[in-house]
Amino acid sequence: MSNPDSFISEVTEEVRRDRLYAMFRKYGWIGVVIVLGVVGGAAYTEWTKARDSARAQSFGDAMLDAVDLGAPEDRAQAMAAIPADGGQIALKDLLLATDAGSDKAAALAALDKLAADQSQPQVYRDLAVLRRVMLAGKDQPIADRRAALESIAVPGRAFRTLAAEQLAYLLIEDGKKDDAIAALAALMQDQDAPGGLRQRAGQMITALGGTPPEAKPAADTAAVDAG
Repeated sequence: MSNPDSFISEVTEEVRRDRLYAMFRKYGWIGVVIVLGVVGGAAYTEWTKARDSARAQSFGDAMLDAVDLGAPEDRAQAMAAIPADGGQIALKDLLLATDAGSDKAAALAALDKLAADQSQPQVYRDLAVLRRVMLAGKDQPIADRRAALESIAVPGRAFRTLAAEQLAYLLIEDGKKDDAIAALAALMQDQDAPGGLRQRAGQMITALGGTPPEAKPAADTAAVDAG
């Protein structure tokens, strides 16, 4: 009885295997599609996040460059020429409305509202904080301005180096010339700092009677990081 039973078991197992292979040939592509969909979806999501972050930072940098222009009409023209979509349009309209030539109290209130709006991207809220400090000037206590700037002058934040620059200016305002020179020198060697910022830092160091350091080459930084 053992031989016939063994034969039947082997046949049954073979039939099951054939059925499994047949099902895999028929439906296996579904699993492949699911895996590809999951991997592709994750890659697309990360790419979208990186693209949106780069676009937001580029927009913010362009807006800051515009608000640094001297004449109100030049600022308005420069801002109007900056491409914007979605929430960027509202932010651009807000900055136009909060120009230094407008009602300062209303402008500061509008910037406070944007900075506190949790529904807005962090990069826009940081920009509002930075703009608010710059617009308020000495009308706001230096300790309050320093606290606001320190909240965005941390690694990973889009306007870290610009906030650090403003913090250095607060040191000058506070009579701490040597500390200001040291802070500005550090910015000149910060690889994340834009070229214009480094140039301003060097000019300010010279104006304070210091000697600007040579900018650290990118290759040297890479070598340090590698080591």
